[in-house]
Amino acid sequence: MHSNQNTLKKSYYFEGKGLHTGTYAHIKLMPAGPDTGIRFRRIDLKGKPFIDAVAENVSNTARSTTISQNEAVAVTVEHILSALTGLGIDNAVIEMDNIEIPILDGSAKPYIDAIKKDGTKDQGVERKYLTIKDTLEIHDNRTGSWIKVEPADVPSAHITVDFNSEILGVQEAEWNPGVNYAREIGVCRTFVFFHDIEYLFRNNLIKGGDVENAIVIVEHPVSDEQLQSISRLFEIPNLKITAAGYLNNLRLHFPDECGRHKLLDLIGDFRLAGGYVNARITAFKPGHSINTRTAKALRALLV
Repeated sequence: MHSNQNTLKKSYYFEGKGLHTGTYAHIKLMPAGPDTGIRFRRIDLKGKPFIDAVAENVSNTARSTTISQNEAVAVTVEHILSALTGLGIDNAVIEMDNIEIPILDGSAKPYIDAIKKDGTKDQGVERKYLTIKDTLEIHDNRTGSWIKVEPADVPSAHITVDFNSEILGVQEAEWNPGVNYAREIGVCRTFVFFHDIEYLFRNNLIKGGDVENAIVIVEHPVSDEQLQSISRLFEIPNLKITAAGYLNNLRLHFPDECGRHKLLDLIGDFRLAGGYVNARITAFKPGHSINTRTAKALRALLV
């Protein structure tokens, strides 16, 4: 497959709180020259250090993907990496003035909406697709997750998501050149199970979470007292449980939006392979840990 490298036509600004740290950050998404790849830059730190978006820099995968390089850290990078990948952006710099990328609406949609208004810039330099000769398989015996990466002519991915949930069931999602990433994947929001919310707060995660940027799945019976507690936590009155088993804070874009969001995450995590990989990715129960482990192993096989 042949195509040229692309970058942004202009810079874009976003701001908001991080999902896990709760810190407020401003970010600037900027064009970059050919062969730059994707780089994050902590402009709030001395020397304004860069963090290259490669799998060797992954330092944490607890509920999101964190990359670090020397003293510089960038938390929750997967959504913006997914957006850039889905829109065909090869080269960009992301300046940030705090530790975590803002969660915004919990999807890649804010980035997509901004970039698609202007389109992308063809840089007149051929894209260097990453290729492998042999099939790679990574398994996680603890979770039952696995990912297979097979040589192919074009990048594609198929995932199966199974949380042993009666509400979600088993969901599948596909990305290939015939799928419109912006409409069918990038708009899909992150999600959380109701019974996990208090645990996550106690463990210093989702400090910036609210019911405007996450789908909340109610898998088990919930008392009125528990609903009131969550309403107070998020400062939103009159939360209720829908007949489908979700909090009534928002409406699903698709019946399988949660599965599609896991594909959004996988696309972002696999960008840490360092570019576009001409491979067929098949994943069962993907998550940030196995996604980034596979991206790192894949980098060792690149030809």
